Amino acid sequence: MRDDTNGSVALAHPAEPHTARSGTRLNWLRAGVLGANDGIVSVAGIVIGVAAATSNSTAILTAGVAGLAAGAVSMALGEYVSVSTQRDSERALLDTERRELAEQPEAELAELAAIYRAKGLSAGTAQTVAEELTAADAFAAHAEAELGIDPDELTNPVHAALSSALSFTLGALLPLLAILTPQAIRVPLTMGAVLAALALTGAVGAYLGQAPVARATVRVLAGGALAMLTTYAIGHLVGIAI
Repeated sequence: MRDDTNGSVALAHPAEPHTARSGTRLNWLRAGVLGANDGIVSVAGIVIGVAAATSNSTAILTAGVAGLAAGAVSMALGEYVSVSTQRDSERALLDTERRELAEQPEAELAELAAIYRAKGLSAGTAQTVAEELTAADAFAAHAEAELGIDPDELTNPVHAALSSALSFTLGALLPLLAILTPQAIRVPLTMGAVLAALALTGAVGAYLGQAPVARATVRVLAGGALAMLTTYAIGHLVGIAI
């Protein structure tokens, strides 16, 4: 509902995300949760596997730190390449749209009106909307309607890489620290701590993605448990062989 006194919009459900910026923040949060989840599972698998093969704390710590460093760098590089490619594609599309607006403004106006007619507006209303949006900011209007891109919200690949590396590192610290406890309890304690953390990340990730929390949490727990049991069994067999 619009407040005509100041031109602002009063939303019926203000707690819901109604802007592209809110959606971007949620995507970043989900990516952070998934990065932490990867760090937890990856390093937990490494340290538990090594702990099953040897009781040498130095060897376990070395393997864990190496896994943390390699995982964080790999996550950062992968995210940087992925987001850079996406950003380049978005920029190319925006450049094309900017050129078309400069060369064929009438055709672009007709195209914008057609988009809104396809969404259910009457021909007259769609034409009025297209004209008003074009008058306000033709480029932004076409970028959003045709491409689904906000020109002011392009993802920064450096920020994405740093965020991914940081979330992976924070997740990886939990099993890395837990495995340094006394030998008699290090494996069960690490497994318990990891499963508790995975339950939390699974629930948070599902909540942010508006997915069923219980189902997502069970999936994450099952995957984490399977990973740790597998690496423990492999480490135990290798330890016996050596």
